[in-house]
Amino acid sequence: MRSELSVTSTIFEANRARGAVRFDVHARDGVTRRGALHESGSLRVRFPSPEDEGLTGVFVNTAGGVAGGDRFDVEISAADATRLTLTTAAAEKVYRAQGPAAELSIALKVGAGAHLSWLPQETILFDRARVHRRFDIALDEAASLLLCEIVVFGRTAMGERMEQGEFVDRWRLSRGGRLVFAEAVRLDGNIGAKLARSAVAKGGAAIGTALIVPGDEALIERIREASESFAGEVGISAWNGFAMARFCAQDAARLRADMMAVLARTGAALPRLWLN
Repeated sequence: MRSELSVTSTIFEANRARGAVRFDVHARDGVTRRGALHESGSLRVRFPSPEDEGLTGVFVNTAGGVAGGDRFDVEISAADATRLTLTTAAAEKVYRAQGPAAELSIALKVGAGAHLSWLPQETILFDRARVHRRFDIALDEAASLLLCEIVVFGRTAMGERMEQGEFVDRWRLSRGGRLVFAEAVRLDGNIGAKLARSAVAKGGAAIGTALIVPGDEALIERIREASESFAGEVGISAWNGFAMARFCAQDAARLRADMMAVLARTGAALPRLWLN
């Protein structure tokens, strides 16, 4: 007879969330309009209010979070001359995994003269969470992009820290069909001890990245002018025609404030949900 633990594990594995969103936007008379939309599983996207020119989409995960074995896929295509901003209704929580890691896959395609802002609220990893995430971004030479991600290791506001777990993050950015940026980050095992190291996060519990295309030294200098106001550590550089800011802070609130200060220097308009 199968043990009670085995039966429980089988039920748990079968009860995993799946979600996918795919849609495209196109320009009509100078206004960005949504095209075909596909939603499945527990992932949804809503377009809360009409805008003068651009369009804002808000992702909602009706599963209430991400658990081990879950899989979510996002595929967005922004046609020529469109303007699209994407965010989330709330911070995404990744819970403790008892089996396989959760998998998140994001594919973004941006056409000539189009702009896409990817500005989700932070991702919070609970202790013993396991998640694999990948970004595949294809930009036209004349496209622009603002992509920001914040990852928090534990609910710091509740006095919680992520001690054990796995976080794997893979980014690939191509421009004009040419790969210009590739990165893979892996933190696993005793993550709490690794974050405590001076060469890693010096005890910080929140990290973030802002990828800005196009980006140059002039943009970098504008951002550096705000450096005295930063609550955490921020590193900024530009190469291959884009700019990148790296963030590390003791908690999510400080990192979020630093991220907003940097974005203000880029001229980006933040989603209303970021300001509530």
